[in-house]
Amino acid sequence: MSYFAHPTAVIDDGCQIGAGTKIWHFSHLMPGCQLGENCNIGQNVVISPEVVLGKNVKVQNNVSIYTGVSCADDVFLGPSCVFTNVLNPRSAVNRKDSYLQTHVGKGASIGANATIVCGHNIGAFAFIGAGAVVTKEIPAYALVVGNPARQIGWMSEFGQRLNFDTAGRAICPESGQQYQLNNATVTRIDE
Repeated sequence: MSYFAHPTAVIDDGCQIGAGTKIWHFSHLMPGCQLGENCNIGQNVVISPEVVLGKNVKVQNNVSIYTGVSCADDVFLGPSCVFTNVLNPRSAVNRKDSYLQTHVGKGASIGANATIVCGHNIGAFAFIGAGAVVTKEIPAYALVVGNPARQIGWMSEFGQRLNFDTAGRAICPESGQQYQLNNATVTRIDE
């Protein structure tokens, strides 16, 4: 076994788990889920069938990741955040054929207690504030907060707020990386 699983973790048959991944207390990985290398799955996490996590995904305690969700490499899922997979759930109505897809882009962070309503993708390096309720697509590098989530700015790949000048350029204060804002789209400038 090339990964670590705490004795209280439940790992169903048919899971694919990458080398170096750690799965902590009372977490449940269901059949057909796929975890990349070097993931960290906190306590009391549920990962449903067919969920796909890339490499180095950090899932904090009490997170629910339901069928239809995929996360790219280096995603951070904060404590008690949750993904839905049906827009109109009813206990007495089986809607397993109605699951909507949600993709979280590379390097994105989702804060504690945030809710991601299904069918709305999160762009690469986006930053979802604690307690936010995402009800629409979130662009790459966007900073969103509130219920419903609304964009209040842009973030660098290092998780620092970007301040754009009149030419639409910004520099990350931590990394020195440069970014360009053009038509409500942020791109990193490689110089």
